[in-house]
Amino acid sequence: MSITLTTWSLEQTSPDDLRPARAPEGGDVVVRRAEVPSAEFSRFLYTAVGGDIHWADRLPLTYKQWKEIAEKPGAEVWVAYDRGTPAGYVEFDPQEDGVVEIVYFGLIPAFRGRGIGGHLLTEGVRRAWDLAERWPDREPTKRVWLHTCSLDGPHAMANYERRGFRLFDTKVETAEEGGTPGPWPGAHA
Repeated sequence: MSITLTTWSLEQTSPDDLRPARAPEGGDVVVRRAEVPSAEFSRFLYTAVGGDIHWADRLPLTYKQWKEIAEKPGAEVWVAYDRGTPAGYVEFDPQEDGVVEIVYFGLIPAFRGRGIGGHLLTEGVRRAWDLAERWPDREPTKRVWLHTCSLDGPHAMANYERRGFRLFDTKVETAEEGGTPGPWPGAHA
């Protein structure tokens, strides 16, 4: 079945563009960098977060390809933990000329709607802006960008805009609707 898919590209061009969210109340949420690159952990986060929102582009990748992505210099994964349990993540792809793309961002379904997403995005964007401090061979970040689409969670676009991202491109195309890949039937019941 064909669907209309809209993809929005958004950006920040200064660290001053960031409008921080409050930390979530009533929990012990911390955001930490996954300092040891791990293909297995990256794939776990990808499938746990994206399984119900049509993330499927990386599913066919081999272990070697996942490992290469995880070990790319400047690539980072920042994880939100709620009382020690992974709740969601943000992943960076460092690009040329001081550009950092947020390639994946989201929460595991059980943690959505609790104020964790705005906090995680805030911390992730801060870390994208100071990426060169952890990777001395990188030039300072000049631009942080991402894209979201009409298949992503219903609050994704609003969260990006509340954090200070500005729209710079919109694409509309016809695509084949695929099922959600999992992580397994009934996981969100």
